[in-house]
Amino acid sequence: MSSTSTPAQDMRAAGLEWAEYVLWSRMQAEAGQKLGTIIARKEVERRAGRGTFCWGVGNAPSTLISALTRTRAEVPVVFSIMKGRPRAVDLAPARTVVWRRFIDSDGVERDLPSSAVVTSRGDGGCGPKQSHYALMCSSTRPLELTYGTPFDVSAHRNAGGSGAPVGASQVTALLRRVEARGESVGYEVNLRATLTSGYWVRLTDPADIDTDLSAALAEAAVLDVAGWLDLARRFRGLPSRVPASGDLLLI
Repeated sequence: MSSTSTPAQDMRAAGLEWAEYVLWSRMQAEAGQKLGTIIARKEVERRAGRGTFCWGVGNAPSTLISALTRTRAEVPVVFSIMKGRPRAVDLAPARTVVWRRFIDSDGVERDLPSSAVVTSRGDGGCGPKQSHYALMCSSTRPLELTYGTPFDVSAHRNAGGSGAPVGASQVTALLRRVEARGESVGYEVNLRATLTSGYWVRLTDPADIDTDLSAALAEAAVLDVAGWLDLARRFRGLPSRVPASGDLLLI
């Protein structure tokens, strides 16, 4: 699209012109893996999950997510590459954990799909990481980075609440499109999906990943579906993290 295109034209180019809401998430290296490696293994997960995959994010769901889940509204997901370089703590975390369960919209703790593997760094700002979240996604197309389609963040507002503009520190947000034309587009539609059952959930049951499993995950892009499902079973078999004194798991 040219620099003179309108937000509506940009949305049509991205196949999003019909969407009342858009889930926007910025992505970069995470849990010791570069972005290209993450997307490659998520594609294997998508194939193993018959089109579904889970994408880990660091912040809690929008307050509107539960309502959208109940009505089964179709919400597209736009992933954009972050502008800044990956942080050292994301490229080389001291510990990495895998999350095996989630809280559904009724408050019930459930196992993640057997094909899902969601990891994060193991430590937060004040000790062991206490919470992590995931976007429950589906895609009929293979996951691969694309370039050239702009996503005008300034043409959107946060859905719910006061409808505030998207903040510079927001990494994942549920947005509503508005008609205002922004001064600068800034981001692209680099990856597309659609929210599916559960939409945006809180994860539970973290387990520390050992060196062998970390190495296996780094090479997971070469696995076939059977190999991926076997690897996912190995993650589910890890012992749950035992809270230290004063370290209560918030589930």
